Amino acid sequence: MTTHAKRGPEFPVLALRSEFPALRPVGRFIYFDNAAGAQIPQRVLDAVNTHLLEHNVQRGGRYAQSVAVDDMIARARVRVAAFLNAWSPEEIGFGMNATSFIRTISLAVGQTLQGREEIVVTDLDHEANIATWCALQSVGARIRWWSARTDGRLHLEDLDQLLSAKTRLVACTLASNALGSIVDVSGVSRLAHSVGAEVFVDAVHYGPHGPIDVRALGCDYLVCSGYKIFAPHMGFLWGRYSALAALPTFREEFIPDVPPGKVEAGTFIYENVAGMAAAVDYLADLGRRLAGAEAVSAHDAIRENCVTAMVAIQAYEQTLSFALLQMLERLGADVYGTADPAQVGARVPTVCFNLPSVEPAEVVKAAAAGGIGIRDGHMYAPRLMRRLGLDVDSGAVRVSLVHYNTLEEIERFAALLREICTA
Repeated sequence: MTTHAKRGPEFPVLALRSEFPALRPVGRFIYFDNAAGAQIPQRVLDAVNTHLLEHNVQRGGRYAQSVAVDDMIARARVRVAAFLNAWSPEEIGFGMNATSFIRTISLAVGQTLQGREEIVVTDLDHEANIATWCALQSVGARIRWWSARTDGRLHLEDLDQLLSAKTRLVACTLASNALGSIVDVSGVSRLAHSVGAEVFVDAVHYGPHGPIDVRALGCDYLVCSGYKIFAPHMGFLWGRYSALAALPTFREEFIPDVPPGKVEAGTFIYENVAGMAAAVDYLADLGRRLAGAEAVSAHDAIRENCVTAMVAIQAYEQTLSFALLQMLERLGADVYGTADPAQVGARVPTVCFNLPSVEPAEVVKAAAAGGIGIRDGHMYAPRLMRRLGLDVDSGAVRVSLVHYNTLEEIERFAALLREICTA
């Protein structure tokens, strides 16, 4: 996909920044470590505080505060279901993080391998979506590796060669948390389903960058982390209802063997779920404002407004990717994955790179001293680092942007990198 990105002046980045308290303080700190967790808008803080102040009780009781918790969780399921375009709120499970949900599903899948022992994993993924599946080798699973090519992308024709009647599941990411590469999940689903296999998608990194439509993706399971999507630390799982209903998951005796309860082991953090619902409302409100529409709380309106917001975010972020890649190209940096500024539609604005003859840690230390937060290391993708020929311990420098970052911040970062290169 070729995209000639131009700056979109209609995107209200400065107004949106004012909604994020962490971005308001006087000072010039630049936060470019969003892949590790994004900042949160005021309305999300308000939702968390309201829950803790007014409804900090266990759900399932008959008194008003407990009923309010049940109501909040129900509203949150509706909002997250709309955000993902799920068929039903009952397909949404809440929990501690994406990794715990990957493990929950992998343990269940491990009990259903009879005649289908092969699981396809990729070397592009976060380790959480690799090690959990590799652990099933102890119960007879055979791991097949779908490897990224030198362009830092997964190609469907390579996957096609790995699939057979023995394939139980394909696990892949929607966007690489290290390289930013976007994966054609709808194509993955088409191929996997043609041999009777299921598809598990890690959408954690893609979550803040574009619209997610589980119906269009055609996958069977998908996980996200709220703290990457402008919410507090929590995770959520979507699963096709029939698929979740069929899995043999762990549950306590009093929990019915139906979704979503059967995938929600123990008590999750209610206030953070309230925050996740508010994050969806933030995105829906952004979409409504961009479209000039009236405020409506109906499911279809939430979905439509979220899509409007995420499409606008995606377009604006492409201008950031374009500027960042151009700048790194001028500096002679080694960019891993899609490096061509004209190909920003194939990635999200997460870039791993190294400067010639400068250790990644030194770049990150210099950036920190200059008031810029970035990251170095293996990015929880050690297999990918080895594939790229990089030392796992030192890895690469990662810059990860979201929709509240600006071109002016990239210009400041460019000035700092120029100083490092000429030192």
